[in-house]
This record gives sequence, structure tokens and C-alpha cells, in this order.
Amino acid sequence: MTQVILGVGGDIGNPLAKELKQYTSKVRLVSRHPEQINGDDELLPADLLSAEQADKAVAGASVAYLIVGLKYDLRIWQKDWPTIINNVINACLKHGTKLVFFDNIYMYDKSAIPHMTEESPLNPPSKKGKVRLQIVEAIRNAISQKGLQALIARSADFYGPGAKHGLLNVLVLDPLSKNKRMSWQSNVHKTHSFTYTPDAAKATAILGNTDSAYGQTWHLPTSSQRWTGEKFITYAASMKGAKTSYNLYSPLLLSLAGLFDRTIKELVEMQYQNNQDYFFDSQKFCKAFNFTPTSYEVGMKALI
Repeated sequence: MTQVILGVGGDIGNPLAKELKQYTSKVRLVSRHPEQINGDDELLPADLLSAEQADKAVAGASVAYLIVGLKYDLRIWQKDWPTIINNVINACLKHGTKLVFFDNIYMYDKSAIPHMTEESPLNPPSKKGKVRLQIVEAIRNAISQKGLQALIARSADFYGPGAKHGLLNVLVLDPLSKNKRMSWQSNVHKTHSFTYTPDAAKATAILGNTDSAYGQTWHLPTSSQRWTGEKFITYAASMKGAKTSYNLYSPLLLSLAGLFDRTIKELVEMQYQNNQDYFFDSQKFCKAFNFTPTSYEVGMKALI
């Protein structure tokens, strides 16, 4: 049967569309302006803020992957996410479609960031984190109260081929490839996990096509290497034979820059993720599916 990607066109959606061909010959791509990825995809322009269009997008699909990426603006998140998740849940319930929600780590308690697992407490310290928690609670309530078949596939900050919004791409790899200074946020001496987008896409497809995975939260496979920001910068520079030089964006500097740029301003409340160790534990998935995440050496080499 058809499997549908809701919000295709981003860093995860494109590789996911390719991975799904291993499980189905019918892939439907939904966004406001979807484009072919496999060459034979069903393209459906739709706005998930419309209940009618969300219903049409999900109709006839066995699995729906919700990977929408809204603009990094709290006002938009607070306004649009509740509508989108309710529309998608209702459509999935109506059509008997399984739901896979691609999530981030914003809803975890601040104290969990140094070692996150699927059992970490949900107590977001940020306003955007509270929006993400609303989504998770809506899905959990639909599972327990309405019989929705759903799972949460959670990723750390990510990087990978063509990942325009991947944090490691933006701060280190893209500037290096353009012979510009690299950069980091808050504290270059703290560890930080990154999920490789090809691994995330492959694992999300596996989960969506594994009946026993539903009703659970899964951390997508992420290297267990504990690299600091300084290690990422040094290793990237060594591959290019470049100088290990970088700009450090402190919370104060971000606050000042945020006076002129709203996206930068909204990064300030998230710096608790960068001024302490940030480790994303994916042992549950790796053990269940005998999966070895891509090492940082291999992943960064592929990009450089």
C-alpha cells in the first residue's frame, strides 16, 4: 500500500523517500510544492493546516510520516503545530493509517541533556520545547484513548548530505567547504551528539515498517562517540588541511545579534543544550535492529 511523507522536501524527507522504496512501490509526497525524488512518486500539493487537505493527503495510505519543519519562529510554532497535529491525527484515525512522528529533543528536562534516553523526563525549559511536548502528548492521548497506531522517532541535532538546516553543516562543514571561518555555540569544550541524516532516514523507514515498533518512542541511531565542539572543528580542519580557527557565539553575543535577526534571537533560550554536555543514547534502536550508526569520521569525510 501507499506510504505518505507529510512535509517532504527537507533534510530528512528526501532521503526517507528513497528508503521507503525498499518497502513499497507507492510513495506519496506531500508538501505545498512537492517535487519528484524517486521518479515515480505520487505528488500531492497540500497544506496540513487545512483539515480537508490533511485528510486527502493521508487517505489510502498505510503509514504516514509526519516530518514537517516549520519556520524557526515561536509564534508560528504556537499557532500552527496544534492545528497540524490534530488534523493529521484525525486523518490517520479516519483512514486507519499508522503515524510516524519525526521528533527532536526539545521536550526533555534540562538535566537530561548530558545523557538522553527514551526514558528521560519530559519537562521542557524552553517555550519551543513546550510546543513539542504538546505534540507528543496529543499523540500519546490518541494512542491511549482513540486507538491510534503511532510511534515517535526522535533525532538529536543532525548533519548530512544536503542538510541545509543541519547544525554541524551550518556551523562547521559548510563554512569550511567555502574557505570561511567555522563557528560554534556557547561552549566548544562540551560534548555534542549529531545524528547522520542517511542513518535517520533508514531507521525511520525501518520503524514505520515494523509492527512491534508502534506505541513506543525510539531514539534514531546516533554515534556513541563523545566528541566536543573542539574535536569536530579540529577534525574537519584536518581533513581539508585548513587552520583550526572558529568564531564562538556566546549567549550574550547571540542576544545582541538577536536584536536584528529573530531566528538568532530564538536560539538564545536553547543554549542550555550547548553550555553542557549533550549526549544522545540510541542503544535501544541499535540493539533491537542490529544497527551500527555512522561514525563521525565516516560521515564528515563523506561531506567534506
